[in-house]
Amino acid sequence: MRRGVRPGLPGLYKSSFQRDRTPPHISLSANSSEASYDVSLLNPLKDPKPAWKFKTENFNRGAQIIVRRGVRQKKNYDPFHGLAALKAVDLDKQDPAGLLLKTLQNYAIYTPNTTTLRGVAPDPQTRDPVGLGGGRLATALNELQMLADENEHMEMALEDILSCMDWVERFDTSTGANELLSPSVPRPKRIVRFTDRYMVKDRNTLTAFDASEGVLYMIFAAILALSPSSPAFLAIDNLDHALNPRLVRRLSRLLCKWILDTDRKQMIFTAHNPAVIDGLDLQNGRIRLFVVDRDNLGHSRAKRVTMSPELKRLAEEKDWPLSRLWMMGHIGGMPNV
Repeated sequence: MRRGVRPGLPGLYKSSFQRDRTPPHISLSANSSEASYDVSLLNPLKDPKPAWKFKTENFNRGAQIIVRRGVRQKKNYDPFHGLAALKAVDLDKQDPAGLLLKTLQNYAIYTPNTTTLRGVAPDPQTRDPVGLGGGRLATALNELQMLADENEHMEMALEDILSCMDWVERFDTSTGANELLSPSVPRPKRIVRFTDRYMVKDRNTLTAFDASEGVLYMIFAAILALSPSSPAFLAIDNLDHALNPRLVRRLSRLLCKWILDTDRKQMIFTAHNPAVIDGLDLQNGRIRLFVVDRDNLGHSRAKRVTMSPELKRLAEEKDWPLSRLWMMGHIGGMPNV
């Protein structure tokens, strides 16, 4: 739950198919260019426990073994605690193995919701810079604006955000909420404030409580991509939620630009709006698109989409964008309905 994963019974995390035997464990693995970590975890189906047990655990720096735990080892380790986390204390800050483990430890799935972004509902999973549901939005935006005073790249990024809001003359944050919010609205310490370019002066200031939810979702995603304190590896569930198709296309393009420019983050996001993928430059090998389908046995399959000669031909000859190729079934990821 701390990582944004929906809690469920072990029987829902393990493979469960009519033709296959349910395995006793689940396996997870991750690697960087210089380190790797893999683990298998156990939890009984009939009498599930709050925590999973470690069955095997391997943590390596290249060919050098840092941690190895197996089912045949005679050492009586506590099965509910990982050995790699204990070893990480002794690793140098720049050790590639330590950096990989820290990246995995900070990973989280963000699922913002409108009431939390508006500041009228608490975030059950508060994080720095923003919570998993969108808490601390105003505080995080204020931190970015303070960085922009000394960082030209951040200043240009905030200008990019502003260019996506056609009705906004400027936006910032404020601690003076009393004169901008209704007495019936809960008062956070800091609020996001927008100036509407079309409204009469002295009556053209809106808060996050009054503004359209789309701009809040966009600011939230931008903070995760730009903030130095956001995780190096993170995910956003349903990036396209509450966003206009043209706006979400622009946002996906900007997210790619910001992350590639900083060269220190990896972001995964899911989307169902075809316009999202029109903002992805698949000619760049660091920007990747995957479609997820289930085969005839129900197994989930993730397939990377590359600009094959056939897709290039359709795109060039018929002038079809990726979104249309997706809708027409040329790249997969479409339900059979």
